[in-house]
Parts: sequence; structure tokens; C-alpha cells
Amino acid sequence: MAARKRASSMSISKIPDPAEPKSAPSEQKMTRKITTSGEEFRLAPPKLGVIFVISTLLCSLYLYLLCFHYKVDNELKRSILINAGLSLVGFFVTLKMIPVAARYVLRRNMFGFDINKRGTPQGDIQVPESLGIVVGIVFLIVAIIFQYFNFTEDSIWLVEYNAALASICFMILLGFVDDVLDVPWRVKLVLPTFATLPLLMAYAGHTTIVIPKPLVTYIGLEVLDLGRIYKLYMGLLAVFCTNSINIHAGLNGLEIGQTVVIAAAILIHNVIQIGASVDPEYHQAHAFSIYLTQPLMATSLAMLAYNWYPSSVFVGDTYTVFAGMTMAVVGILGHFSETLLIFFLPQVLNFLLSLPQLAGIVKCPRHRLPRFDTATGLLTGTRDGTLVNVYLRLFGPKSEKSLCIHLLVFQALACAFCFILRHFLAGWYK
Repeated sequence: MAARKRASSMSISKIPDPAEPKSAPSEQKMTRKITTSGEEFRLAPPKLGVIFVISTLLCSLYLYLLCFHYKVDNELKRSILINAGLSLVGFFVTLKMIPVAARYVLRRNMFGFDINKRGTPQGDIQVPESLGIVVGIVFLIVAIIFQYFNFTEDSIWLVEYNAALASICFMILLGFVDDVLDVPWRVKLVLPTFATLPLLMAYAGHTTIVIPKPLVTYIGLEVLDLGRIYKLYMGLLAVFCTNSINIHAGLNGLEIGQTVVIAAAILIHNVIQIGASVDPEYHQAHAFSIYLTQPLMATSLAMLAYNWYPSSVFVGDTYTVFAGMTMAVVGILGHFSETLLIFFLPQVLNFLLSLPQLAGIVKCPRHRLPRFDTATGLLTGTRDGTLVNVYLRLFGPKSEKSLCIHLLVFQALACAFCFILRHFLAGWYK
């Protein structure tokens, strides 16, 4: 979610919820003002040049590994490329639908003001929000249409595929409800638990973990069956992923940017695992992950064209919880949850930094954003426990665009660290 204050058709302040603390970690909801007609609204053109550069940097290695480096089974490669083609169509559909949806949300007075530009002309612009609903809907349509090309009625993966879509759809609904009703943040922590129920009920995969080789001598087992505890772990992973994207936010492009970087890492990891294995079932598990990650990345890049600095739209909680749930689902069903958590290293660090405020040990203000200096146009870090503020305290004031790029580079380095770690630990750790 971008740094914003929310508005509605009523010019009254939001009535405090007694069950909600003075601060909601990632919520940027303040006073409410009357909006202009959606018919007068003109959305700034998408920043396609930026998207071309980002997509080239993120997708080149993946496409090289898939098409040239590894000998991927022709039938499997065909399915992946069909999915990529449908995802590309989803990119253009999302690109066209965002301006249309922006006018509709403005008619319902769902807009906000960018807090990180307060005191400047850009800070007075009404920015349509909750546009993540467009990404979610197009993603679901692409994923559903893809079933026609890949799955048969007796496919063993069809049940889990539809269960995954049901969980993602459920999370999109809950995210949009949050955008409309301003759900207290403590409630947000448990919403993903309900959204994962379709996936957990339909999950028919293994519930075992491989014991690291250095610990086998002490435990006496190479493989440990966790049973229902494994499903509990799956549910907790979904809760973490959905909320971690949501609280590592506050800058134009940061929410979507971290999503597309992690999605690119997931795609590269999957194609490496497919190329390094000869087990058909293992291939299908990682291909399953690719089938959901490619549409996520394509539709997210289309949204990023409007959300990159200076943002023309806000994605809202609808997008952040949808993206987090989708990546949790692909990690669970692709059986690489440990790798996924290392990809989420900046989000884990941000959560640990936030924990004292989230737990109420340290006072938590309503807006945990950096301070904007109108004289210099730079952001300076506050004492709040977020990765954004800690980064600014360590490296000094930065512009919002520069800070976002630095944090996305850090995200990419965390993903690269994961690949290096897997390389050096392969054969020793497991």
C-alpha cells in the first residue's frame, strides 16, 4: 500500500475503533474530504519505459534458462509458454482496465492523498486507490482460462489448482473488504487463516520434511512426518506472506516492486529445479508454481506502470494481500517454502524491526512513515521500526524514488543470496 491518507464522500474524521490501537502499522487513513466527479479525472499515462527496463532485467535470465540452457520436456515447455502467452495478454488487459477502474472508484469517492508529497502540489492530487482489485480479477481470469489448455478432468493437479485459486480469490475479497471498511490491523492478521482453508482442505501432498544432514545423527531420522503440524505451518506461512508485503510499504512502487522481484526469483528457482531433476512429479510441482507466478508477474508489471513514482494510482490492501497469498500458495504447492522465506528476507527483517511496535512494547504511531522535508524534497528516517526508516537512518535522507530503487535492489540481493546459499549448501545441508 502506498503512503496515503484516505478520503470519502463525508467531510468528517474517522471515528476511532476502540479495539484498534492508535497506530495501524501499514494503514495510511486520515481525514475524509469531498471528491470531484470521476468524469473529470484523467489518469497520467503509464510509464512503459520503466516497465520495459524492469521486465528486461528480471525476465531475461528466466527465459534464457527455460528456452536455451536446460532441456525441458517439450510438452511441459509448451504448457509454460502457453501460460506465458496468456499472461502477456493479461498484462495488456490490466493496462487498459486500470484507467477505467480508476474512474469507477473515484465515483465512489475511493481516493487518497500521497503523504510523502504533503506540502507540494503533488500532495494535493486525488489518487484513486484499491486498484489492486483489477490485478486480482485479471489474474484469476488468466489462471482459469489456462486450465483449458493444460488440465484434463482426471488431472491429479486440478483439485489443488482450483483450491489454490479459491484461496487467492478469497484473499482478494477480504483485501477489498479491508479497503472499503478499514478493518483493524489485528483482524488482518487472522484473515489469511480463513483464506487458506480451501487450500489446506484440498492439499494431498506430503507432510514430511527432510532433516538436515548435520542433524540426522542426533535425531536418528532422515525424513520426519509432521502430519497436521505441517498444515499448521502452511497456514502460518500464508499469514506471514500476506501481511509482510502489507507492512513493508509506504513508497510509490515499493509494494509491487518487491512482488515482481520475488516473483522473478521464484520463476528462476522453478526452472532451475525442473532442469536439475528427472522426476516427472517434481517437474509438475514446480511447473504448477510457474503457472501461477507468470500471471502474477505480468499483471503486477502492468499495475507498476501506473504505481511507479510519481504514482497515479494506489494499489490498496487488495493487492498486497493478494500478492502475498499467491506467493505463499506457489511456495506451498511447489514444496520450496524454505527457499521462499529466504526470498522474503527483507520482509522478515522488516517484521522483526516492527515487532516491538506491533506487540505494543514500544509506542506505535498511526503512520510509521519517513518524514518529508518540503525544502529539500527528501525523506528522512524516523525512530519507527520499519526497514524504510532504518535504511534512511543508516544511509541518510533520500528522494522517494531513489529510496524505493535502493530497497528493490536490496530485495534482489536477498534473492541472489538465496541462490548462492542453496548452491554452497547443496549436498551438505540436505
